[in-house]
Parts: sequence; C-alpha cells; structure tokens
Amino acid sequence: MRLFLMQLGIAPDSGTPYPGYLIQTDDGANVLVDTGFPPGIVELSRAPDFRGPRVTKEDLIVNQLARLGVKPDDVRYVVATHYDGDHAGSLDSFPNAEIVVQRAHDEAARSGLERFARIRGHWDSPNVHLRRVDGDVELLPGIELIESGGHVPGHQSVLVRLPETGPVLLAIDAISHALGDETPETRTAAPHDMDPIGLRASTRKLVDLAGREGVTLIVYGHDGQQWAKLKKAPEFYS
Repeated sequence: MRLFLMQLGIAPDSGTPYPGYLIQTDDGANVLVDTGFPPGIVELSRAPDFRGPRVTKEDLIVNQLARLGVKPDDVRYVVATHYDGDHAGSLDSFPNAEIVVQRAHDEAARSGLERFARIRGHWDSPNVHLRRVDGDVELLPGIELIESGGHVPGHQSVLVRLPETGPVLLAIDAISHALGDETPETRTAAPHDMDPIGLRASTRKLVDLAGREGVTLIVYGHDGQQWAKLKKAPEFYS
C-alpha cells in the first residue's frame, strides 16, 4: 500500500495547497481521493488580475497521475470528498472509475445549492458513475471513508492504513488546518464552512478516531505550513 500526496494548485501568497491523493493497494488498485480543479482554471490563473490559486498545466490531476505512470483508465475508484471546485473539478476525467460519494452530500448538491452548481457539469455528467454510500464505510481493506460533515453536508475524510507509516488520516476540509491551541469544540469556523456546529462535531470525531486508531499522521486539507514539510509525489508514504 502506498499513499502519494499530489499538489494540484497553490495560493502564491499564502502557500495554501490544493491537494489530491493517490492510494495504490497491494493488489494493484488505484484509488484517487479528489481530482482538483477543472482544466479551464489553468488559463484563468494566468490572468494578471486573477486572485485565486495558481494552477499550471502540470498541476492538473491527469498530468500529476501521468508522472506516476497512471492513466485515467487505470483508476478504479475516485473518492469524491465533496463537490467544491478545488476537489471535484475533474471528476468527469475518469469515466471508467466508480465515483464514491456520501449520499447526503450528493443529495444536498442536487437540491440546488449554488455553491456546487458552478461545476455541476463535472460531477453530474454521463462520464461520472456514482456510488453513493451512507456514513462510515470500508471501501477496500485498509481504506475507510469517514463521514465528517459540517464544512458541507456529507463531507467525507479518508483513513488509510499503511504497513510502515501506520494509519494516516486525510482530514480534507473537515480539519483544513492544524488546530494549534484550539480544541475541537472551540475551533473557529471559516466563512466557507456551512455548519459550524457540525464542523466542530466532526473535528471531535476525527480527533477521537486518530487517538483510538493510533494515527501517525493527520494530513490537513489546506495547511501550508504542514504541506511544506510533507513528502509529495513522486515520493510516497508506505
């Protein structure tokens, strides 16, 4: 089992990363966690007045995977943690994969929330073959999906059990930055967190899970200070 951390964009001023993850199982399955931005952002981010993340052609998920010798058709599962544009913008690039999403999230997105409508063509496409799950589930041996709503309804995090590193928790946007002096119950919600109470409950859930399972590394969703210290593809955690 291997875990690759891929940089799919970065905020030039703050160093905030926009990651995706590839898990390769012992039997050769490729499991992708999030797909980053839509390809069209590459041209947008070149504009002098663009205030969003910097995304180059090399940062696009299909090109990040190509560096690892993985083609879109080689991906068996894509875990869609949620449908924000920096996480689900290229879901339609994997027509042979099973896209695994929390049912609660998919239903919330389809209810008409404008937040997810912006990239609806990428998650609601004939190329996207969904598998909706409910709550915490084992996707494959060593890969568990953890429902962690609050940032958005039906957000999910991922627990990866690596043979050498030990359990690694991909918190995604349920815990986007290290808590520092805050506790789960006192953490500050950001403007893009839709449900602060649910966010804090999910933070507590993940912190407790990390302690119970002996997690050796929590990868926060957008923590620039942590990201600078982590191994990025083509290096990996095993």
